[in-house]
Amino acid sequence: MLKKILVLSLMLTIVLGGFNMSEAKNIKLNNDWDKVFTKSDKIEHKKITFHNRYGITLAADMYIPKETNNKKLPAIAISGPFGAVKEQSSGLYAQEMAKRGFLTIAFDPSYTGESGGEPRYMASPDINTEDFMAAVDFLSVQDNVDPEKIGIIGICGWGGMALNAAGLDTRIKATVTSTMYDMSRVNAFGYFDKTDENARYEMKKNLNNQRTEDYKNGFYKRAGGVVDPLPDDAPYFVKDYYDYYKTNRGYHKRSLNSNEGWNVVGCMSFINQPILTFSPEIRSAVLMIHGEKAHSRYFSEDAFKKLKGNNKELLIIKNASHTDLYDKTDVIPFDKIESFFNEYLK
Repeated sequence: MLKKILVLSLMLTIVLGGFNMSEAKNIKLNNDWDKVFTKSDKIEHKKITFHNRYGITLAADMYIPKETNNKKLPAIAISGPFGAVKEQSSGLYAQEMAKRGFLTIAFDPSYTGESGGEPRYMASPDINTEDFMAAVDFLSVQDNVDPEKIGIIGICGWGGMALNAAGLDTRIKATVTSTMYDMSRVNAFGYFDKTDENARYEMKKNLNNQRTEDYKNGFYKRAGGVVDPLPDDAPYFVKDYYDYYKTNRGYHKRSLNSNEGWNVVGCMSFINQPILTFSPEIRSAVLMIHGEKAHSRYFSEDAFKKLKGNNKELLIIKNASHTDLYDKTDVIPFDKIESFFNEYLK
């Protein structure tokens, strides 16, 4: 009888505990090079998986410098932009930083890309912050990583998640945000804070009506990705998004922004769950990078004002737009990012 109890207990631990083994077995990874950027001959690349504390299996690309001298390396976990996949901007950042001597992983967030999580195309302030911390879990136990030298990079909406993770995870020694969005702020207040309480109430009514319809229909309605075809009178930043996600420059078949987008109700929890509440308590180093001409520049400038300590820096890139920092290697300040991590991951 005791033996049966122990076996049942083990089975429950596997199924209900921190790691859903059945999901891990069902994750199917594409091992072909299907990135939107060219593979460098200076790195080794492989696909890996890890799990977060909710039992969701995350898929990632690992980039390792070819010249390591068998030493433990500083490591960086990277994700974003919001609605993108690891084959796009985050993978480019990961490969570039690996060329500069860091072991890096670019991962798909829960519910998106090749990562697990059901239902698909959902976002969560909690779970997506946890995704970054789970990446740190994984890196911390790799034989070729120095667990005292781990940093993160968050791009676009994942910049806000990176700051949130840095405010909670003391193992993160340095954080870079690039062209950051505060997803709580933009969902609750709209662009440039133009959504007032009454408009927000109507928005919540519409979202909750959609929940009823989704439940009745048995599936979640998708919101649509970047608008296509592009209207002539589209705002300039929408045109910038189109130029990245809908053209050969950045299109990817698994990217939400390139295709049918999030579920309509997929991001609604950001409305009343602000992610940067405790950012003033971040003691580790932070570098925030934004384009001078980016429509989203105010997110970084306002978030930076709340940070404390002499190890925080805001870098504004002259003449750069929001999406310039997605993939334009002559605009992204990789030399600065490298020197920042070299200083604080030592």
